[in-house]
Amino acid sequence: MLDKDEDDFSVEKEQFSKEEISGDKTPNDLQAIYDIPVTVSAVLGRATMPINQLLKLGRGAVVELDRKIGDPIDILVNNRLIARGEVVMVDETRLGVTMTEIVKSEN
Repeated sequence: MLDKDEDDFSVEKEQFSKEEISGDKTPNDLQAIYDIPVTVSAVLGRATMPINQLLKLGRGAVVELDRKIGDPIDILVNNRLIARGEVVMVDETRLGVTMTEIVKSEN
């Protein structure tokens, strides 16, 4: 053990604001990240095919995906999986995605 007096480890008192102590963030704290562009993708499924088959596809062609109806879709941000979700109808002409599960990062 080290033979040190308590006084050797004393710390000067500092003044901290309530936000610094509690860790609360205000909207102004996040202002710096608001303008960072990100790419959000919703992956319904995947398919693998040779280029010659891809070139033969025309309007109205059906491509079979590796997922079934009702399976969750992947939600990617900057090509990184962050969540899974479901397709929902926003109105008569538009679709949307609702997140049902946040995927933990493996890092």
